[in-house]
Amino acid sequence: MNNTKGIPLVSEMSKSAKTYTLLVLTIVYAFNFIDRQILVILQPLLKAELGLSDTQLGLLSGFSFAIFYTALGIPIARLADRHNRRNIIAIALTVWSGMTALSGMTQNFFQLLLARMGVGVGEAGGSPPAHSMISDMYEPRRRATALAIYSAGLYLGVMIGYSSGGILGEMYGWRTTFFIVGIPGVILALLLRFTVKEPPRGLYDTGPDVAPPSVKDTLKYVWRLKSFPYIAFGCAMSAFVSYGTSNFMPGFMIRYHGISLANIGVILGLLAGGGGMIGTFLGGFLTDKLGAKDPRWYLWLPGLSAVCAIPLALVTYHTSSREVMLVTYFIVVILSTFYLAPAIAVTHRLVSPRMRALSSAILFFVLNLIGMGLGPVLVGAISDFELARTGADGLRTALTIGTCIAIVKGYLFWMGGKKLPEDLSHQKRTE
Repeated sequence: MNNTKGIPLVSEMSKSAKTYTLLVLTIVYAFNFIDRQILVILQPLLKAELGLSDTQLGLLSGFSFAIFYTALGIPIARLADRHNRRNIIAIALTVWSGMTALSGMTQNFFQLLLARMGVGVGEAGGSPPAHSMISDMYEPRRRATALAIYSAGLYLGVMIGYSSGGILGEMYGWRTTFFIVGIPGVILALLLRFTVKEPPRGLYDTGPDVAPPSVKDTLKYVWRLKSFPYIAFGCAMSAFVSYGTSNFMPGFMIRYHGISLANIGVILGLLAGGGGMIGTFLGGFLTDKLGAKDPRWYLWLPGLSAVCAIPLALVTYHTSSREVMLVTYFIVVILSTFYLAPAIAVTHRLVSPRMRALSSAILFFVLNLIGMGLGPVLVGAISDFELARTGADGLRTALTIGTCIAIVKGYLFWMGGKKLPEDLSHQKRTE
């Protein structure tokens, strides 16, 4: 077994070192989504001051961010498979935090668009190196749980971003809020760089450590796996539904239920953030339990939970009762967030240690380009189309259509689960 150049060779990290590293990486991931979701909760203020349409809001939170996030994710992951992953994450965190603060200085849609592109550039270097580090710290039977804890940072960020963004936005305006949220990330980057150690690669994997394969060879390898295309596009449909609907929840709550921005921030922080953390952890924990007996459940459970969420989501968007809307939305978030940790864990189980960051980047390329890139834009465009067609607000219709895409997600994860045992069997034969 070898490890990253310049890092002392050790047999295993101590339990405390693993716990600390996982904690810091989880907090970094939370900052990733604080800086990403802060735009969502500030959308009503941006819409009012800059005169933006729902389609433009979708572009700001979706495609403009996703195009750079996905395009740079693969080359940065390639570096992470070769070099120090901790340092790459620290640099990325500095960039995206700085660009978030810079967003507060923008004067029009185009300038804000450029700033959000910069956030996407930075965040491209966050998750794939972290996934690789965590998979090297934990053995396969515990990997989904560890990745679930890390992935829960996503929803911790959503919770903090929504709750603080709504309050700060009403108190200080959207420009100052971007500054307040962006600057602490630079401090966290220094903490990461000087207190976290790079874990040894391939600690729990059989076979010698080899040089990282090329991007071309890695792409060929993962797409030859029978289950991976289903995993990747299943995740993409998950993200399509998630980003396409959640990015417009502040507007939905204001337009249809008359809730104030500050209250929406707290409500969505608790429901979307808290529900997401619960669902993400349960997704990793339960699939590790069920998958120990039958690995197909790593994909079947997320697919099943997504389909079960559809009728509850329809109630969320069509009930006139504020209380019913909030309760059903909370359950929907829990059921819809089972997928991420199992999908990453399975993908890393199917590839060699030196492919892990790149395989995560490929997975996130498909996930984010389709899900984050197209979800908010299409939901926003449907809303604007319905407004032009009927003269009435079309957001409810757009959210209904976006939610039903989860049927496709359920089918893809079911098919991926059927193909998974064959891929795992082939992986064991080649080790």
